[in-house]
Amino acid sequence: MATHKSAAKRTRQALVHRERNRTVISALKTITKKVLTAIENSNLEDAKRSLRLAASTFAKAAEKGIIHKNNAARNISRLTLKVNNLVKSLGAPSTEEGAKKAVKAKTPKKAAAKKPKAKAASKKKS
Repeated sequence: MATHKSAAKRTRQALVHRERNRTVISALKTITKKVLTAIENSNLEDAKRSLRLAASTFAKAAEKGIIHKNNAARNISRLTLKVNNLVKSLGAPSTEEGAKKAVKAKTPKKAAAKKPKAKAASKKKS
């Protein structure tokens, strides 16, 4: 039992936070399973849709401090890799390649900028 009032309050807060974090972590596990089952069934559209949702949810959880940011990055990376392997096996353009092509198509090429002339060397005081 807590001796101080503040310790009792921290205990109550910890219980509330733990319950909130459990729901988010449970949602992360569910979304991850959804992506993996879509990959197992070779359902590319569901896999891509679920991957976007999973990446967003992992990023939000990391931002709120529920999971570590490296944990979120690792999970997103692994899921993306699996979806891209599915894309390669089905012969469709991958999510990364499609995004790169779209960016390249939108950005016009710029002319090379001229270099400024070098400044004259300043005299040293002795």
